[in-house]
Amino acid sequence: MPNHNVIIGGGPAATNAIETIRQFDGGDSKITLISDEPAHSRMALPYWLSGQVVREHTHTGDDGYFGNLGVETRIGEHVEKIDAKGKKLTLSGGSSLEFDQLLIATGSAPIGLPIPGADLDGVQPLWSLAHTQSALDAVDGVAKPRVVMIGSGFIGFIMLNAMHKRGWQLAVVEREAHVLPRMLNAQAADIAQKWLGRQGVDLHCGTTVSGITASGKAKTVELADGTKLEADLVIVATGVQPNVGFVASSGVDVEEGVPGGIPVNDRMQTNVSYIFAAGDVAKGPVLGSDEKAVHAIQPTAVDHGRIAGANMAGQSITYPGSLSMNILDVCGLQCASFGDWTDTGDTMTIANAEGFIYRSLIWTGDHITGAVFAGRPTDMGMLTDVGMVKGILQTNTAMGPWKQFLAENPFDIRRPYVATKVAQKLAGSTLLGRPAATRQFQFKGAGAASPAVGKSHDLYVSTKQG
Repeated sequence: MPNHNVIIGGGPAATNAIETIRQFDGGDSKITLISDEPAHSRMALPYWLSGQVVREHTHTGDDGYFGNLGVETRIGEHVEKIDAKGKKLTLSGGSSLEFDQLLIATGSAPIGLPIPGADLDGVQPLWSLAHTQSALDAVDGVAKPRVVMIGSGFIGFIMLNAMHKRGWQLAVVEREAHVLPRMLNAQAADIAQKWLGRQGVDLHCGTTVSGITASGKAKTVELADGTKLEADLVIVATGVQPNVGFVASSGVDVEEGVPGGIPVNDRMQTNVSYIFAAGDVAKGPVLGSDEKAVHAIQPTAVDHGRIAGANMAGQSITYPGSLSMNILDVCGLQCASFGDWTDTGDTMTIANAEGFIYRSLIWTGDHITGAVFAGRPTDMGMLTDVGMVKGILQTNTAMGPWKQFLAENPFDIRRPYVATKVAQKLAGSTLLGRPAATRQFQFKGAGAASPAVGKSHDLYVSTKQG
């Protein structure tokens, strides 16, 4: 009998694990995917919400794709119980399924809001396919919907940006003193808040919501300071926690609550060697640290899935650890933070609130160990500075004398990046000891398109392809 690999979850950790298993085993094992939603990317939901793509473009697999990979799918089902010792799952509806190896990649779930009115129609999270459809339905026919978002975390602001693109009227309530408290320090957040004010976003920081009432479809959000906000849609974005409730009493070690998660080693194994965990549920290795953490971001989920898949296919591949990072478009202002950005020790900071410029590099000796950025696209993304700092952190490169250079030239990251050969280190490294393969799924089988935008673009693409 072939080895039976069961994957629970339909996000990037799950699909990358499946493709990696097949890259190594060539179809020799049996794979079953169990997911209560169609396989999709949560990071694509804002593009659907903003009207840039249709719902189906958020999907990352269909029947043909899974069929080609030899995967049996059980979409719309979920696991209620794991018997680790007996290698058996109990599914919704009472059926059971045996496994030889198991990957838990069930992601996160929104944390509820324990206040009066939180259960009203039109008061909801924005986390799933169903949530996104519900939000669009709630404002259907409203010329310029009024939206109040409770909470201002990373995922919430991705959705806020999507709604901003549609021209909706937006208000944000944040209990902390400033927006994005788990991504930006106070100085960077102040610049972001000034920018949001210019974009017409109504901010209410340092207060909480005491209750929500409804009159027909319209809602009134009452704040603790007495302010009342009118809304057609209320989005609850007060945080998420790993989906690990069904793992309790299974034999697999789990830390419930926030942040919680399932502890894994550098092969993505739990305390049960034939059960793996990946993505938002996995409390795994951290780059450059002996600590473990849940990094609920898509790049980490992809890496986790590939490492787990390789080891489930009989390889012995270890993970160097994930890098804490957030890169966000705040209604036209680009913001980013990497590594230990909360450290207030040895820092180099340049700030211009009027020019919407903020850069802070955090140092440990001659190593950059954290960074915070805020700025217009021309001051950040177009210069690729954010990507270069990320590469410096990923390779743990010592800057040596270039530390003083950066103190004097904070906008010239390119020279120390090149001089310390960071790009060369990145080019020579792989996660699995082989080049990454392109994902096999394309919507309706269509390949990626590169529209011609000029001679320079054509030259770059032809060189890359050659």
